Amino acid sequence: MQRRAFLSLTATAAALSLSGCGFALRKAPNFAFTTLFSAINSQLGVELRRSLQSTRKVEVITDPRRINEAQVILDVLGDQREKVVLSLNAAGQVREFQLRLRFRFRLRTPAGKELIPDTEILQQRDISFNESAVLAKEAEEALLYRDMQGDVVQQILRRLAAVTEL
Repeated sequence: MQRRAFLSLTATAAALSLSGCGFALRKAPNFAFTTLFSAINSQLGVELRRSLQSTRKVEVITDPRRINEAQVILDVLGDQREKVVLSLNAAGQVREFQLRLRFRFRLRTPAGKELIPDTEILQQRDISFNESAVLAKEAEEALLYRDMQGDVVQQILRRLAAVTEL
């Protein structure tokens, strides 16, 4: 009985100390707009659209004929994947690559007011290469690109949430 009371007291103390320090779980972002136009057709665009719509606070319009219904327009200025050789062995064979994912965008109102200026987000990861395990390395490369894409989408969402007025 005494042990149960001690555990209960410890759990209560931990909960009170966490609430007192300001700790809180991350919540869905609040946006200053409810409709956004974006014509992104890449994998990153699909994930961004899903993330925005999952908040149930933003309707993403993709049809160019409905662009006038949007409060803001997300212009994609660049979306590219790069694979650069980092190192070679003594025989001239590739030993290491660097994978890069670049995304450039801006956010504006239909009237032309710039809310987020031309911004580039760059993610990069290094990956070793072994010619005897090509299929495994291709799968690892795809996994790294998917991970970088998720990071880029989260950064875009945070930047969109930072817009406070239209």
